Amino acid sequence: MNTLGNKLRVTIFGQSHAPAIGCVIDGLPSGFAPDMERVSAIMARRAPGQNTWSTPRKESDTPEVLSGLVDGRTCGAPVSMVIRNSDQHSRDYAGLKRTPRPSHADYTAMMKYGDDYDVRGGGQFSGRLTAPLCFAGAFALQLLEQRGVTVAAHIGRIAGVSDTAPDFARVDRDELEALLRKPFPVFSDEAGMNMRMEIEKARMDCDSVGGVIRCFAVGLPAGVGEPMFDGVENRLAASLFGIPAVRGVSFGAGFAAAGMRGSEHNDPFCMDGNRVSARTNHAGGVLGGITSGLPLVVNVAIKPTASISKEQDTVDLQTKENTSLVIHGRHDPCIVPRAVPVVEAVTALAVLDMMLE
Repeated sequence: MNTLGNKLRVTIFGQSHAPAIGCVIDGLPSGFAPDMERVSAIMARRAPGQNTWSTPRKESDTPEVLSGLVDGRTCGAPVSMVIRNSDQHSRDYAGLKRTPRPSHADYTAMMKYGDDYDVRGGGQFSGRLTAPLCFAGAFALQLLEQRGVTVAAHIGRIAGVSDTAPDFARVDRDELEALLRKPFPVFSDEAGMNMRMEIEKARMDCDSVGGVIRCFAVGLPAGVGEPMFDGVENRLAASLFGIPAVRGVSFGAGFAAAGMRGSEHNDPFCMDGNRVSARTNHAGGVLGGITSGLPLVVNVAIKPTASISKEQDTVDLQTKENTSLVIHGRHDPCIVPRAVPVVEAVTALAVLDMMLE
């Protein structure tokens, strides 16, 4: 399934080393004039080849809009766009159908699709497919802002180094807008420096590290979402797990809630002027699958990049014997910084979809 959403539907297509990748966005309101400079800025935050913590693969990530915009405004037809791929080194992936890479989808994709699977650069399973996700998400982020909702994320942790966390119940737009202006989005610049040092250590050791991204949505009204199997947590988790490398999704206090007493975890209600609020926000802004009006807080765990230059154990699928593998190519020592705008984009798409319902 390559389509996300119900009322706002986004279909992603392409492969890492295909001529192009892209998306189709259906369900956008007509008359919306997206700021394309902001779209490009969001996509640039995800783009590779800009620093030592990302792959040196160079891609312009310039979107080519094919339909859906007339004189810069949505016309009611689906918005479709493509991004031309230009810097593929397909030879780096020769032989991976025989010796699948550990922690990649090589083996499982071959079990499902057989020899027809496009192994080059990970094919349809590549993080390259998050570029069109950012394009679609940039539209959603702007439409949410028109509705008074701001979405932004910070790097909560990398390789054991944690960023300072704001008060979940009192996160405000100014804090989030400050994050969006940073090339390395953390609240504590000292923590950010230490994170970058850990990434560099892993890179020099031909290895990789992972981390946690924490995303906020401020300004959501109370009452969005459905109970039981279609709640805010359900929809967001299903969407966020579509991002390659995501290994876990939690809300508010997350798994730490399991170690709390009820008196610690409960969020006591209080009045904030004429508005119902709460003194804490361990629930992450969702109760019973429905938004409470407090900031939405989503924690997303990102695994260490699977492609590393160290020799690893694998199997030879032709001889049915154990063997070893050294992965060639250009890969991120840490995918977390580039995944931040992707998490923001997918969160915005899922939240806007629920608000449109």
